Amino acid sequence: MNASNTSAPQDTAQVPPATGVAAVHAASEVIAVPAHPAAPAVPAARPLLAVGLIALASALVAMTTVLAKALGTPVLGAPLHPLQITNGRFLFALGAVALVAAAVRAPFTRPALPLHALRAVCGFSTVTLMFMAATLIPLADATAISFLSPVVTLVLAGLILRERVGRWRWIATLIALSGAFVLLRPGEGAMSLGAVAALGAALFMGLELTIIKRLSGREPLLQILLLANVFGLILSSVAVLPVWRMPTPGQWLALWALGTLMLGAQMCYTAAMKRADASFVAPVGYTTLIFAAVYDIAIFSVWPDLVSVAGAGLILAGALVLTTRAQR
Repeated sequence: MNASNTSAPQDTAQVPPATGVAAVHAASEVIAVPAHPAAPAVPAARPLLAVGLIALASALVAMTTVLAKALGTPVLGAPLHPLQITNGRFLFALGAVALVAAAVRAPFTRPALPLHALRAVCGFSTVTLMFMAATLIPLADATAISFLSPVVTLVLAGLILRERVGRWRWIATLIALSGAFVLLRPGEGAMSLGAVAALGAALFMGLELTIIKRLSGREPLLQILLLANVFGLILSSVAVLPVWRMPTPGQWLALWALGTLMLGAQMCYTAAMKRADASFVAPVGYTTLIFAAVYDIAIFSVWPDLVSVAGAGLILAGALVLTTRAQR
């Protein structure tokens, strides 16, 4: 059964096989790439598995943000520029995915290069802005602001992917989003440069998730990941030239771990997009905040206050609504 033809209750989206993108007029000729006849079949829709994959990806993403914070502060030596952190992330992620692709002799099809290039620009912008935010504002605040990305994905899934977003997905997203706003503690200060960077990361992340969904039904997983990291490394290598410096041994190790963990998150995200609609799985990414809180406790002995607990509870409630609807 193709995931785009799956029948379900009201909140299940149906995406036509050759969905257009006329709603986004400025980017229509870039994004609207016809499916290649050799593209792999889409796996059967398995929404609960998709939820689990996104949750695992969220745990990995939270850890990469912790590493980025350490690299951008004096913890491991003189702080690295966010552009150099991004460059290291793409460098080591590309090495890992190339080894995996060679080991399994992954099949490749004709890629939609304009779509991959657009996805790479979004991915590069997302990680650079998020790494910048992590060094300028508290990690929990940066993570909370990034949770605006599922709202962007929800809107774009309807405009670009033609998904029908039912009321239960809207309800789940709004519940989880309200938790993110609680964690932002509105009224306690003006929006800083770090907050602006996190907001920009959220916007680019929402667009990137939508593009991943577009690609996932057309090309093999490893091909998507390989091209994403190739384009990302090219972009970041050019951008980092004015600010690059030799990292310390500890920073090299952290960059390797960051790139490897991010690759694992990419694989989970892309696999999830093959098994459920983008607007369905996106809100589950809110669990990144839960993992960030756990890491704060385990690594930095920072316990959440009542506001953090309330916000996390709302986020979990939104995820519970999604899971319950998937079971039905």
